[in-house]
Amino acid sequence: MSHRPARRAVRRPRAAVVTALAALTALTAAGCAGPSVGATGGSDDATTEAVDWSQVEPAKEITWWSNHPGASQEVEQQLIDDFTAETGIEVKLVTAGADYDEVAQRFQAASQTDELPDLVIASDVWWFRYHLNDQIMPVDDVMEFLDADAADFQPALYSDYEYDDQHWAVPYARSTPLFYYNKDLWESAGLPDRGPETWAELEEWDASLKQEVPEKGSTFGLSTGPSWGAWWFENMIWGQGGAYSDGFDLTLDTPEAVAGGQFVHDLFHESGVATLSADDAMADFSSGLIASTIGSTGSLKGALDAAKFEVGTAYLPDGPQGGGTPTGGTGLAIPSSKTPEEQLAAAMFLEFLTDTENTATFSQATGYMPVRTSAVESDTMKATYEETPQFRTAVDQLADKARVQDDVRVFVPGADALLNDALEQIIIEGADPATAFESVTPRIETAYTENVEPYLDPQD
Repeated sequence: MSHRPARRAVRRPRAAVVTALAALTALTAAGCAGPSVGATGGSDDATTEAVDWSQVEPAKEITWWSNHPGASQEVEQQLIDDFTAETGIEVKLVTAGADYDEVAQRFQAASQTDELPDLVIASDVWWFRYHLNDQIMPVDDVMEFLDADAADFQPALYSDYEYDDQHWAVPYARSTPLFYYNKDLWESAGLPDRGPETWAELEEWDASLKQEVPEKGSTFGLSTGPSWGAWWFENMIWGQGGAYSDGFDLTLDTPEAVAGGQFVHDLFHESGVATLSADDAMADFSSGLIASTIGSTGSLKGALDAAKFEVGTAYLPDGPQGGGTPTGGTGLAIPSSKTPEEQLAAAMFLEFLTDTENTATFSQATGYMPVRTSAVESDTMKATYEETPQFRTAVDQLADKARVQDDVRVFVPGADALLNDALEQIIIEGADPATAFESVTPRIETAYTENVEPYLDPQD
């Protein structure tokens, strides 16, 4: 794969000649790294001229595509009703897929039709593809016009969408993976009321926990799948000192990366600490079948409601070389091909959804992190933390342990699913980790060569 640096300018996909744009400054450990990109519209004849939003009358009706993350359809509709009552703008909520990938695939398919929504879910592994394809608009100008106070967004979350000094989405249902544990089983096993500080400590606790779990249960359970397996595994590969990539250079063949694969292999096939859930590890956890799991922050409310035991939450454990937690979840983006009237109405709704009060409401209802700094320590959230301290774990972990996701996973189209394929070979088939990683490497390299490299400035 190319040995060019990760931070660079890219050529506009539909322009023959353009001036290379300045690269981004280095981001903090809680942000993202990758190529800076050029901004064009959602169609060949789209304009890049700035819109004078003061001269635009917002549309009276817009459509929002969502997968209702964290079983949030009810609270989403509540927020829509409140927005309509305040502004008179109608919002049609469409279930555009069961998960982020299904929404993204439908959005891609609709890109050349009149079926596009005015606002769309844009997950961490999909929004950059929208951007490369000129399908979404930068939101900075319109948010400034609306006095949306973008500086109040949690910097680690808002910066995830920043390229060329512009933001291409706004954080909405944002999460980190959490370690969930069954406090009742922990107590029965005589363990301290906390998550394991290291994976080695969980393995030490396995003997005590196995005596307490039901038949066919286990100490620890996991699920795999696109937009999931390769997300939580970042913690494990980092914990061995490895990574998926260095910039866009794949590093799956390094001893450290292979050690990460060997670690997860041994969890399932040697120590037997872990089992693979046929469908949903969070469901197995909530039923009491497994004593612990990794789940999204957005699964918290569902787990608290479903479990008949006290649910504990903790940071992801460290490996011998540390670890960290990746940010994740989804933002909201506005299609670039919509009319200014539709874009302004969508931006007004976007700003409403993510204001201090409403992000707190959404967090309370789902477990996702409040995306505004002002909401984190608001009276609403303080009361929530007091009543349900598990909600605080994700906010603290974001500040203490967040780490930049590896470029290949989030910026190369299809790489996330291919990395998950390798993990499933290791976990389900018991494949040698080096062989599993080697099997997906050429396909990731092809995806990079065909879908990213053509847009990179050849001078970089």
